[in-house]
Amino acid sequence: MDKDIFQGYKGDALAILKKYHTRVWGTAKIQTTRGVFDGTVLPRSENDDDKHIVLKIITGYNIGIDVRTITAMKEVGYNKANYKIPEKEFPYTEGLPKVKLFGTGGTIASRLDYRTGAVIPAFSPGELYGAVPELADICNLETEKVFAVFSENMGPKQYIALAKAIGKEIEKGVDGIVIGHGTDTLHHTGAALTFMCQNLPVPVVLVGSQRSSDRPSSDAALNLMHAMKAAGQSDIAEVMVCMFGPTSDEYGLLHKGTRVRKMHSSYRSTFRTIGDTPLARISRKEIFPIKRNYNKRRNDKNVKILPYFSEDVTMLYYYPGMNPDVLNAMIDKGYRGIIFIGTGLGHVNKELYPAIEYAQAKGVFMYMTLQTLWGYVGMFVYDTGRDMMARGIVPAGNMLPEVAWVKLSWILGQTDDPQKVKKMMLTAINDEITLREPYNGYLIYQGGVPEVEEFIKKVHK
Repeated sequence: MDKDIFQGYKGDALAILKKYHTRVWGTAKIQTTRGVFDGTVLPRSENDDDKHIVLKIITGYNIGIDVRTITAMKEVGYNKANYKIPEKEFPYTEGLPKVKLFGTGGTIASRLDYRTGAVIPAFSPGELYGAVPELADICNLETEKVFAVFSENMGPKQYIALAKAIGKEIEKGVDGIVIGHGTDTLHHTGAALTFMCQNLPVPVVLVGSQRSSDRPSSDAALNLMHAMKAAGQSDIAEVMVCMFGPTSDEYGLLHKGTRVRKMHSSYRSTFRTIGDTPLARISRKEIFPIKRNYNKRRNDKNVKILPYFSEDVTMLYYYPGMNPDVLNAMIDKGYRGIIFIGTGLGHVNKELYPAIEYAQAKGVFMYMTLQTLWGYVGMFVYDTGRDMMARGIVPAGNMLPEVAWVKLSWILGQTDDPQKVKKMMLTAINDEITLREPYNGYLIYQGGVPEVEEFIKKVHK
């Protein structure tokens, strides 16, 4: 009986639950030396400590309460939750576009594991429809669960599998494709699919959520609706990331797969286009283009699927005082390509020069990107840049570091020819390198400054 009532609790935490006759799944009011907390007592993993009680509060957050601070506790209700949403067969509506949803995992396709309090990839795509029935008004949806992993576990094998799956769906005549994906590495996958899936006739939209589906503030449902609309109704036939624009529920943004980056760990508006503007703004009612030049939707099925990727490429984030043994270790490990992430216009210290020369002698392909993210590599400006170019490091324009890593990996999966590699690397496929950044492609406002505070009062975050 204790196992069912006090699931996962032990030691001091178990003792205090018994003392106050409070069960797991019980709604409790807990008085502590730090205040009063109301919520549902959640199960604990057998691997967790015995000093905390986990409470799910009304905002959807889980908090841990140190049992040593508890002065009183009362169970005021009990309702063992069932967090599984039944799968539903998606209805067919004549005249609506046909969209394919690939599920890979992540918070948009997840629920809370109430054994541990952690978010786990658990919703199948069919369950997503059960959670968001509004999708049936947007498109005719077919679903396929390709993976069930967090985004940190996405990698080359998954990129290749997705690219091939996209090609097959386009051959079948689908009107658009949505990929449910965890947000942490969503921009890596967006870049990989941009290079692997070229000349797209239909939109390919990657979508995630910052907050899991069980939370009141979840962005999962609205992001999904926006993504489905973009895939089924937009004329932008590119690999895009669809996520919240502001932190409010007003609209989403469509970002180009090669110019987007996750910029905040928890904000719902975490994704931003860097060095450019988003492709479009999207709501449940309309799609408003921001950029005018993009690959347009077509009626044919002609797509180039190039599913190549070498795992012999790495990135080196430079820091002051870096010793050459770091770079030497990469070379000795057999990496064929290195993306440097340099300071300022693309700099590293002179102590690295011997290691860079070693890499050059070994035929390692080396490219420079920037820690600043915005702006262009400028290796002709100072002697340091010229010295590095003489030792084989090639400036990569305004390519984002992660995009440069993905692109070089994709290229080295096809050829080792130095001239071909350089030409492919520096020839833009889809704006990973642009001729210039627009005046409104770099906007960072500093709070506390009078004119910015005045601006913030007039707009939403």
